[in-house]
Amino acid sequence: MPTYEYKCPNGHVFELFKRMSDPPPDACEICGASPVETVLYPVPVHFRGSGFYTTDYGRGKPKKDAGKDESSSGESKDKSTDKPAEKKQKAAEA
Repeated sequence: MPTYEYKCPNGHVFELFKRMSDPPPDACEICGASPVETVLYPVPVHFRGSGFYTTDYGRGKPKKDAGKDESSSGESKDKSTDKPAEKKQKAAEA
């Protein structure tokens, strides 16, 4: 169960340990004044680094580097691309 902080019109601040589904208090626990307001505090958010969205995901190797490796070796690593060409040549010969 969370702790909620309330403030009355006279400036008194008090905490109340209650369930989320329970209704807010009708009057101040210290002086009895009403209505009371819920005190909200901002949530801290820290953005660090050059850009938070660029560091959210793992850094993979760029796809351009993989293309350079294949073209520099002279041979393609995937031989499945040669098979359709062989089939076309055999079909042309027959």
